Amino acid sequence: DVQLVESGGGLVQPGGSLRLSCVASLRTRGNYCIGWFRQGPGKEREGVAVVDANGSPSYADSVKGRFTISRDNDKNTLYLQMNALSPEDTAMYYCAADLSAPPGTCAWYSEHYSGTGGALGAWGQGTLVVVFS
Repeated sequence: DVQLVESGGGLVQPGGSLRLSCVASLRTRGNYCIGWFRQGPGKEREGVAVVDANGSPSYADSVKGRFTISRDNDKNTLYLQMNALSPEDTAMYYCAADLSAPPGTCAWYSEHYSGTGGALGAWGQGTLVVVFS
């Protein structure tokens, strides 16, 4: 049973930074994808940043150069460092995992996921990020 627990959301002004954390209890062999997804007001859920079992990251175009995904395997924690935040980044941010992803497929989640498709069988409860001036 996979458990994902996010934290770190909050209120921030444009240009500011936040770091999200996701404590992930994963017990799986083979490839998997784990990453960050978000859903803004009136928008579809979308992929933000994902890593595969080897730690290879992929990012949505909208966050490249501003967001960095990383993980600490000793702490079973996934992070999302978000810099240069803008109001368009306001959303509920979720940590989610696909435990059966074939190798080389995780980038699909950050590049194309829009709320359907894929096999994201595990989701956290979400953490809210609000960017306002």
